[in-house]
Amino acid sequence: MKTSALNTGSRKPSLARRLFGRQGGWAILSFAAFTLVVIPALNLLVPAESAFHLQIHWVSLSGKIMCYAIAALALDLVWGYTGILSLGHGFFFALGGYAIGMYLMRVIDPAGLPPFMVFLDWKDVPWFWRGTGNFLYVFLLVPLVSGFLAFAFGFFAFRSRIKGVYFSIITQAMTLASMLLFFRNETGFGGNNGFTGFTRILGRDITAPGTRVSLFMLTALTLIAAFCVSRYIVTSKLGRVLTAIRDAESRVMFSGYDPLPYKLFIWTFSAILSAVAGALFVPQVGIINPSEMSPAHSVEIAIWVAVGGRGTLVGPIVGAGLVNGVKSWFTVSFPEVWLYALGGIFVLVTLFLPRGILGLFDGVEKT
Repeated sequence: MKTSALNTGSRKPSLARRLFGRQGGWAILSFAAFTLVVIPALNLLVPAESAFHLQIHWVSLSGKIMCYAIAALALDLVWGYTGILSLGHGFFFALGGYAIGMYLMRVIDPAGLPPFMVFLDWKDVPWFWRGTGNFLYVFLLVPLVSGFLAFAFGFFAFRSRIKGVYFSIITQAMTLASMLLFFRNETGFGGNNGFTGFTRILGRDITAPGTRVSLFMLTALTLIAAFCVSRYIVTSKLGRVLTAIRDAESRVMFSGYDPLPYKLFIWTFSAILSAVAGALFVPQVGIINPSEMSPAHSVEIAIWVAVGGRGTLVGPIVGAGLVNGVKSWFTVSFPEVWLYALGGIFVLVTLFLPRGILGLFDGVEKT
């Protein structure tokens, strides 16, 4: 009897219990049930005349905010846990959006050219558009292109020991240069107007309620998966090295660790995650243009992380939801004062909530 009790007590907890604990596990299951069962049912199964019917507008808005939450989560990995403030994650977000946008433009007329190329009197698609009518090809293009560019940029930046405010400025310059490039018609990305007028995705009407709900559910699943993978990373030995780099990189080097591969890995993974968020974002909003690459958008992502609480994983998700929820109301009721309100929120959080909203709760772990 005693031996049995001792054996039971010495059993290792499951991976899920070690990563999330009992309360965290239930919170994830509750979120999954709400986004994958309750919301789709309220939209598709409840009659439109019922008071409990959820309009498709709110489903699409929630999906859009969850895409922003994934981008904020991606930035938290490099800023909150590794101490690398990137002001260029809007570039990777838009890159993923443009990749899926190329597919959506090709399926408008599979045998012809995208409408903007017809307008510009182009005779054929550029070489980098070849194959974009195939969804599987584009599906692979999103992580491969964003990952390659992030790896190349990070390798030279981190190898040159660029960090702090200098790294932030360089990433912002990269985003601005990319935005100016995409504004030009001859680059083949729709110029100022970008891509819009999407009609179908995987053979389905992109505006149909069923398609909208499917995209919403896919976004929810991606957010849950991204959170679980991120949680696994930050609680592993890799995560401990990353936080050590954040707190004292020189000591990490003196201990025999080379920070370059660790920083390069988390930077590349974060960029891919942001690109995936952009790829999910575009079919739900119906447009992608160079303004998504504006430095202001990258700064907004940093504000979401700061408002929620960087270095917590949950905080950026909360911050993205709260700030964009307030933005949706402001841009309808008081569109001209939204930027002032956003700046005010950031100043107030910096002065009075340096650990963000989640810093108000003692139970929130901060690594």
